[in-house]
Parts: sequence; C-alpha cells; structure tokens
Amino acid sequence: FRFGSFFPLVIGAGFLLGVFCYGMFIFLVVEGWTLLDSFYQVVMTLSTVGFMELHPLSNRGRFMVSILILMGVGSFAYLVGAFTQVVVEGRLQDLWGKRKVQKLIDSLTDHYIVCGFGRIGAVVAAEILRENLPVVVLEKDPELLTELERQNYLFLAGDATSDEILLAAGVERAKGLIACVSQDAENVYITLTSRQFNSSLNIIARADKAESKPKLERAGANRVLTPHQIGGKRIAQVLLRPTVTDFMDLAIQGHNLQMEEILVRPGAELVGKTLITSGIRPRFNLMIIAIEKQGRMIFNPQPEEVIEAGDTLIAVGPPENFGGFQATCKPDDGFSV
Repeated sequence: FRFGSFFPLVIGAGFLLGVFCYGMFIFLVVEGWTLLDSFYQVVMTLSTVGFMELHPLSNRGRFMVSILILMGVGSFAYLVGAFTQVVVEGRLQDLWGKRKVQKLIDSLTDHYIVCGFGRIGAVVAAEILRENLPVVVLEKDPELLTELERQNYLFLAGDATSDEILLAAGVERAKGLIACVSQDAENVYITLTSRQFNSSLNIIARADKAESKPKLERAGANRVLTPHQIGGKRIAQVLLRPTVTDFMDLAIQGHNLQMEEILVRPGAELVGKTLITSGIRPRFNLMIIAIEKQGRMIFNPQPEEVIEAGDTLIAVGPPENFGGFQATCKPDDGFSV
C-alpha cells in the first residue's frame, strides 16, 4: 500500500474528518443553525474548550452531540497513539532519511546502478566505489539492506524490476547498470525496462544459465557474463599461466600498475598523431597495448598507427600518470563538437 507505515495516521485523519462532518450535520440540519454558527460550535465541541452552546439544543441534539464528543475524543486519542507509534518505531526518522537519500540520488548523473547486493553485486559495488565513482544499489532483502546501511552505501530498498525503483535510482541519467539479481528472468526484465528508459545506458547482465544469454542480449544488454564460466576459466588460467595471471591481477587492482581505457574525443591533442609522434611513452611513462577502432581491436599497435577521434586506447602504467594522459585525450579549450 502506498501510504506504508503512515496508513494508521491516514485512517485517523479520515475518521476525524468524518466526525467533523457529522457535527456539521447536527448543528446545520438537525438544529437549523447557520453555517458559521455550526462550524464554530463543532470546533468548540471537538476541542473540548468548555464554552457554552451558541443556541439552546433540543433533546435530540444533546444526544447526538454527546455521541459527537465521544467520537471526537476517540479519534484524537487514536491519532495521538498512531503518531507516537510512528515516532517511537523510528518511521518518521526513516522517512526523513529516505528523502535525504533520494535527494542525493536525484543530484547524480553518469552514475552506476547495481541491481542486487548478493555475492556478485557486493563485489561489483565495492569495485566501483574503489574507483571513487558514484554507485546506487537496489536491494529488497532486509538482511542485505542492514548490511548496506552498515557500509554506508547509497541504496534504495525495493524490487529492482519495478519501474518506480529504477526511475528513483536515476536510470535515465545513469552511465551504467549491472543486473545481477539471483533470477535470470528478473535480470531480463530489468535489462529490458532499463533499456527503454535509457537507450545509451551501458548494461551488464549476469546469467546463471548459458541459455539465458541470448535472451538478455535481445533485451538490450551490452554484455552478458556467466559467473560460473568466468570463475572456471580464471581457475584454469591460474593453474596453467600463473605469472600471466599475477600480472593481470596487478594491472587490474591498480596499486603499482594500472590498466585503463581512455576514449580519444574529437578535437583532442592526440588526434591525427601516430603513437611515436604522440610522445605518450616518454611523456607519461605509459604503454599502449591495444587500440579499439570502431569495434575492431588492434593488439600491440605499431609506432606508425594513427590515433583517430573515437579510438579507445588501452594503456598500462603507474596509476599517478593517467591524469595528464587523460587530459590529452579531451578536446582542447575552445573546441566545439
């Protein structure tokens, strides 16, 4: 129900309004008073201030007013009890907290949404936070909600398949969404709905079963990952190529070495230059290991490879060197696309 925890307050207010209308009926219709006199007398009666009647009452009127007083006192007592329950149970504080969280989410743009805070979602959310990027988690499990609150995540409590929850999370302004709830059918629905809200959204979906992958792709997922297959391949690589695996871990974790992808935008300093004339290696101590050109991946590019607008450069090097390099991949001041 949309009033939630405040439904008793709504019921009490509605009952009090009915009592007020009943009082107006007594004085206006039964006793034949004027509208202003009737209104004034009802207010005095329900407030129990103890003033005298404006006009003498008939025996029938006195009986009906007695019922009015009892009903008025009862409705006020119910309202006070309901409000006290809301305050004592912290519902009012929860409401203020939810409004504060919603206000923070409404201010976000180009953020990431993680649907589900299970074993996969928790790792994904932690990695996004580690990169100092904004993330909103959607979860409905009460135990996981407690854990989200304990870890100070920005989250919304609710079903990620709900249109209202996705819109509240800012799916229309988000940069990426990870659909990693436990059921593949729910991930399909989340992907389909999110794609309708945001055509440019980068959607990564989890699939427990291989047969669910084409369904998720048709629903609009940019990429579909199967954790069991990824885990199995990872274990095999650690067994067969441990040194390569250690290097990849070092690059991905980004402590002394980092692997990063940078989009070259139109008007950037590097546009039109070759790798050797760009001076990326001597200037930033970074190595370009691959270039993605219009969906085509070029591994170990030659020094004569020309950098074009729209290319994605895959670079490896010390994390502190990427700031200056990223600046050269952005448009120069005054350039307009």
